[in-house]
Amino acid sequence: MHEDPDKIHEVVREHYAERIKTDSNCCGPDVACGSQGKLYPAELLSTVPDGELPVTYGCGDPITLASLEPGQIVLDLGSGAGLDCFFAAGKVGPTGRVIGVDMTPEMIEQARMHASRLGLRNVEFREGFLERLPVEDDSVDVVVSNCVINLAPDKAPVFREIFRVLKPGGRLAVSDIVTDGPLPAGIKTSLSAWAGCIAGALDVSDYRVAMENAGLVEVSIKPSYFDEAAIDEAIHDMGDAIDLRSFSRQSISKTVFSARITARKP
Repeated sequence: MHEDPDKIHEVVREHYAERIKTDSNCCGPDVACGSQGKLYPAELLSTVPDGELPVTYGCGDPITLASLEPGQIVLDLGSGAGLDCFFAAGKVGPTGRVIGVDMTPEMIEQARMHASRLGLRNVEFREGFLERLPVEDDSVDVVVSNCVINLAPDKAPVFREIFRVLKPGGRLAVSDIVTDGPLPAGIKTSLSAWAGCIAGALDVSDYRVAMENAGLVEVSIKPSYFDEAAIDEAIHDMGDAIDLRSFSRQSISKTVFSARITARKP
């Protein structure tokens, strides 16, 4: 892990503030995380008008994974410009509620603007960190997140916060970047690779242990796809920071992948 968590937060926040200003995705123009059509089924996309589909920075579809029901309270960690919150709002209906939490003010502004234009009364956005969620204890039925937990410098407090805010029996449904094996030291300490969703990715076994240590049960982590475009951008941004002669691009791309992750609070 990079030795300065505050610096990681700062760099990640600046990175996504700049991305939202240019309406660009997080991992390059051709990667799936920047294309709603490659992430979400047409049925889900049709619930938000084309002109109000904000740019997404995710790596999967946690909304379908969550199997949301009317009346539920949903919390989206790292809600960005609000796309997953808007999908969730349609699933939980007027008797349910969706809360989005993000640490980037520019993201919160964009999300609130879209929600206002869509006339959504069951969605709200709060500024805050995943490690210190501005959410009450035992108040949420389902926590979702899309390619954001990997950006947290320390995952343990994030999972403890998830456990705290979930109601007994509440569920977690996450799309995130994880690894199966080690990354080069140069990537793990690169701030640009942190912002690019790579350096902060946990090994899949460590991810599971962190969730279980927080008290979550029935943990399931299933591969979704190998995010080679994200690897390309991380390497490009780092320049000469790592020596790829000893660690080939092919081996890196086989190490990093998106996963569908679920768990439950007892």
